[in-house]
Amino acid sequence: MRFEKWQALGNDYLIVTEAMTVEDVQRACDRHTGVGADGVLLLEPADAPGFVARLKIFNPDGSEAELSGNGAREAVLYLHRRGWTEARQFSVQTAAGEIRPTILDERTCRVDMGRAQIGKEAEVAGFRGQEVTIGNPQFSVRLDSAAEVDALDLAAAGPLIEHDARFPNRTNVSFWTEAGPGVIRARIFERGAGETLSSGTGAIGAAVAHVLRGGDSPVTVRLDGGELTVDVGEDFHIDLTGWAEPVFAGEWPIA
Repeated sequence: MRFEKWQALGNDYLIVTEAMTVEDVQRACDRHTGVGADGVLLLEPADAPGFVARLKIFNPDGSEAELSGNGAREAVLYLHRRGWTEARQFSVQTAAGEIRPTILDERTCRVDMGRAQIGKEAEVAGFRGQEVTIGNPQFSVRLDSAAEVDALDLAAAGPLIEHDARFPNRTNVSFWTEAGPGVIRARIFERGAGETLSSGTGAIGAAVAHVLRGGDSPVTVRLDGGELTVDVGEDFHIDLTGWAEPVFAGEWPIA
């Protein structure tokens, strides 16, 4: 099976065009015995008019994710670079519905992610947070300072929230704080993956929570892997802007 490995702010995915089993995804994503990745992006021909492709997203544990902001940008730039379309604006099918990207340059695009759904504020595992859905579920927790965000034991706190009974399908978790006008600092724990250097939908969850508390939009989200820009509309329509680039191509497994 041929693949390309891409990364966006350190969030890395394998892009394939052939279906994989759960076990194949787990083996390929293993960083010691496989290729190593935060997940797999499967691109298939669209099954409806008006779309360039269908995108399926898999976590490293083999479970399917509805959407990934970083993964979507990687897939979009791959589609454009590999000639699936020459258009600079087009539509892609996902489990969360249509996404509509705009190519800005060779490594940057803006993706219309649709409208975020605002859930409740709740206390989970001792943390007060905001429920947000942007194709997939997010729970965004505001902390008092960047030092508190950086010092947090995310490997311990993340799973407690991810697997809480409040979230029967599990949830992604972000911890964030204000870092200046229109700027927040965030760390992300993704269901099925653990802590990642960045997450597009996690950044969106944190940005929406920031705006709900009176913060300005667009929001620059500072993640361990770099910065993303989240434009939160008055109706909570979301545009996500950032970069993605190929790392290498190969064949797995080698016969």
